[in-house]
Amino acid sequence: MIRAFPASNERLPNVVGESDAMRSVYRLTRQVADSTATVLLLGETGTGKELIAKAIHDLSPRKSGPFVRVSCGALSESLLESELFGHVRGAFTNAIDNRTGRFEAAHGGTIFLDEINSVSPTVQVKLLRVLQEHEFERVGDSRTINVDCRVVAATNRDLMDMAQKGEFREDLFYRLNVLPVYLPALRERREDIPLLVKAFLERYARENQRIIKSVETDAMSYLKGYLWPGNVRELQNYIERAVVLAESETITADLLPPHVRGDAPVRLGRLDKTEVETLSAELVSRILSEMAGEEDAHAVVMNLVEKEVITQVLRSCQGTQTRTATKLGINRNTLHKKIEEFGLQDEAR
Repeated sequence: MIRAFPASNERLPNVVGESDAMRSVYRLTRQVADSTATVLLLGETGTGKELIAKAIHDLSPRKSGPFVRVSCGALSESLLESELFGHVRGAFTNAIDNRTGRFEAAHGGTIFLDEINSVSPTVQVKLLRVLQEHEFERVGDSRTINVDCRVVAATNRDLMDMAQKGEFREDLFYRLNVLPVYLPALRERREDIPLLVKAFLERYARENQRIIKSVETDAMSYLKGYLWPGNVRELQNYIERAVVLAESETITADLLPPHVRGDAPVRLGRLDKTEVETLSAELVSRILSEMAGEEDAHAVVMNLVEKEVITQVLRSCQGTQTRTATKLGINRNTLHKKIEEFGLQDEAR
C-alpha cells in the first residue's frame, strides 16, 4: 500500500505519553508497521519495548496472525535454541516428544525477540539464517522448515558496540537494524510522568478496590524530580505500592521509597571500575589523618568517601549534575544538597 500522507503521531493503544519524544515514537511505529522489514527496538530496561512491539503487530497487515514473545535473556543456550526452533524426540535428554518452536508458532504473524543481545553465538547463526532465508531445522532434525513471520527484536545494549568487541555478530546486527526505533528513557520525557501516574493510580485503585483521588504536591514533585533508572516499570511498581499502603484518598510523599524522596545515600553500584579505583591510597591517607581523635570513626569515613565519590563522578561527567546523579543512582535534588554540604559548587555546573 502506498501512503499518500505522513504517518499520524496519534497515541498508540495502551501506551501513555504526550511528550514530543513519544509523539515521534508513535509516528515512527505507524510508519514501520505497514512494512515487512525487521524492526529493532532500542532503549533502557522498562521503557515499554514490548508495548511498542505489540502495537507494530496490531497495526500491521499481520494483525490477525499470532504475536509470539520470547524472552531471550531468561533461557540458557540449549533451552533457547529449542524454544525458538523446536526439537524432535530424542534430540537431547528429556526430549520425549516432538516440539514446535516459537518461529513455527508465529507463522503468519509476528515474533518478538526481547533481550536479543543475550543470544549465544550458536543461536545467532541460526537467527541470521531465519532472517535471510526464512528457514531452519528443529534441534535434532534434518528436515528444513520454511516460516513466514515478521521479526521485531529489542535490546537495552549497544549492539554495534557489542559487535565491535566480538560479542555479537556484525552481520546479524545489520539484519536486525533495518528499522531501528528508539524509546526514550523516562527522565527524557518528564512531562509524561503525571499522565503515567494518573493511569497507574486508576489501574491499581481499581484492582485493589481502593478510592484514590489525588497525589500530594510534594509527592508529585519527588516523582518528577527522580531520575528513574528503572523507567516506566519502576514508576509503575512504586505507584502500585503507594496505592496498597495508602490510608487515605491521597498519595502522600511518605508512601514513596526513601531514595525517590532524596533520603538515600550515594551508591557505588553504578560506577565503573576506573571511577572506583580513583578512590585510592590518597583518600585512605586522608581518612586516617582525619580519624585521629574522632569518636565516631565510621561517620568520618563515610563522609569522606561520599564526598570523594561525588567529586570524582562530577569530574568524569564534566560537572553535569543530571548525568552525575544518574551514575550515582540518587535523586537530582539529593545531589544538589550534597554539593552544597561538601562545598563542591566549583566542580558542578
